Order: sequence, then C-alpha cells, then structure tokens
Amino acid sequence: MDLFYKDYGAGPPLLILHGLLGAGGNWHTLSSRVFGEHFHVYAIDQRNHGRSPHDPVHDYPSMAADLAGFMDRHGLDRAHVLGHSMGGKTAMQFALTHPERVDRLVVVDIAPKAYPPWQIDILDALRSLDLSAYRSRAEIDVALARRVPSLPIRQFLLKNLRPDGRGGYTWLPNLEALYRNYDKINAPIEAEAPFEGPTLFVRGAQSPYIEDGDLPAIRRLFPRAELVTIPGAGHWVHAEAPEAFAEAVLSFLRR
Repeated sequence: MDLFYKDYGAGPPLLILHGLLGAGGNWHTLSSRVFGEHFHVYAIDQRNHGRSPHDPVHDYPSMAADLAGFMDRHGLDRAHVLGHSMGGKTAMQFALTHPERVDRLVVVDIAPKAYPPWQIDILDALRSLDLSAYRSRAEIDVALARRVPSLPIRQFLLKNLRPDGRGGYTWLPNLEALYRNYDKINAPIEAEAPFEGPTLFVRGAQSPYIEDGDLPAIRRLFPRAELVTIPGAGHWVHAEAPEAFAEAVLSFLRR
C-alpha cells in the first residue's frame, strides 16, 4: 500500500504515525518546527486515514506491513519510529516483527493491551451523518454536537472533512472499515519475542490509557522501556503539552 506522507527536515529518519481518525498533518507543527531540526521526518497517513488508500482490512499486522513497504519504497533500512494511540500500536507491532529496522521506538499514550470500546460511539456518530444534507462545516458541527458534545473533539474530527466538488463534503477516513474493524483496533499487541531496542513510552498524567499496572506487560514485550509522564496532559499529549512532550522525545532520540 502506497501511503501518503509529508516530510520535513534532514538527518536520521523519523517515522511518525497518528492515532485513530487522525492524519500525518496533525503532526505538522512539531514535525516542521521541532523534530525537523534534527531528523528527516516522515509524517504518514496510515491506511484508511487521510489521503492514504482505503482497504477493508484494518489490523496491526497489515499496518506494520504497510510501514515496511513504505520504508522499502523510500530506501530506508532503519528508522526511529514514533506512534500515538492507534499509531503507537502500529509502531509496537512493527518493532516486534521488524526489530532490525527500528533504531529507537517511541510509543505515545497507549499500552499493548486491549481497551474498552471508548471511541465506537464517535465512529458511529460520524458514519451515521448524512453529509449530503449539509452545505457547511458549521452545519455539520451542529449536527455532530448531538452525539459528540465536546467542542475540542469535534474540531479534531472535522479536520477529516474534504469538499466533494459538488458544494458538499465527504469524509477522508474509511469510516465503514474502521467501524467494522474496531475490535482489531482495540486488540492487544502480541509477539513471540520481545523488542530489545531502546523504547520510550510517553503518557499524559490525566490520561487513563497507560496505567501503572500496565508496566509489567509493557516490559515483557519491551524490556528496555522507559516511561515518562507529562504533567497536565491527557491522551493527546503532543497537542496539550507540546514543549514538554518534545523535550522528552528529543532527549531520548538524540542519545
């Protein structure tokens, strides 16, 4: 699968993987102003997201294979890999199945465990909207607010709209594939052998995604894992505390 990406800067390669219903563009500011000062950053749209191809299959082995193919096409033997949430699970899967291709691994606010269906209602709300009935983002926002009351979450979700060329809008993500494969998105990451390379887990202090009780399972798969907690941040650590997040990541990657 030929994944869409934008790249920034020069230096050792750093691949960045977004979370569910995100896109590589979510990382533009950090990629261009911070990480691109030290690395050649590839901010990638994963399958069924952004401008990358759609496919009925959406699971971590497939997304890890997508990443291996991406590296092959770009002549990258090894790279640092950073992933947030769903992208963090892709990054874990990739490191466990292709350890020889990962220099340093950064996993942002996700553990290698199964999760409750926290986001299934959001997916259902998006796929249930009849976009043909609306002619502006503001109208879509009002309709979406009935199911998604949080304005910051709606603003994030509405970045997935694109004009359809007929005065209306369509969704960039493959919502049907994401909805039908939601159990696979929430599934645990498993492997026959651990990833022995340097690994950093970053969590938000206000986020429930990585709990102290998850550390034994993390270290079974990633025995060299370090954990950094960012004060005041929730699940979107990089957006809510970008300076502290960037400092933690850069100090790890530049060792």
